[in-house]
Amino acid sequence: MSYRPTLTRTWWLKNTAFKVYMLRELTVLPLLFFLLCLVKGLYSLSQGAEAWYLWLAVMQNPLVMLINTLALLASLFHAWTFFQLFPRVMPLEFGGKKVSAPALVAGQWAGVLAVFALVAWLFWG
Repeated sequence: MSYRPTLTRTWWLKNTAFKVYMLRELTVLPLLFFLLCLVKGLYSLSQGAEAWYLWLAVMQNPLVMLINTLALLASLFHAWTFFQLFPRVMPLEFGGKKVSAPALVAGQWAGVLAVFALVAWLFWG
């Protein structure tokens, strides 16, 4: 017979690291909303001008804009936690030397900024 501790529903509230982990996992909800909005927009675009303009009107609703802003913040939080864990999970060597964790994190954020700059140049430039 082995010992099996019983866990309550709120076991994760007792440790800050678990709280942050659960918050990170919760970021999927606003991101799911954003992706569903995007898919609906693509579908509306294929249905003609009337459907497209109706979708645009829905996207201008303050609640939809708030949830999509929350999705942006959630994705940035998710990226931040991922970037912080990356050097621990996959340490890299370059030229026989270990790359420092801050350099790896900075490189990842530089990649995010580069993609953002490319998208901004392509669509807003």
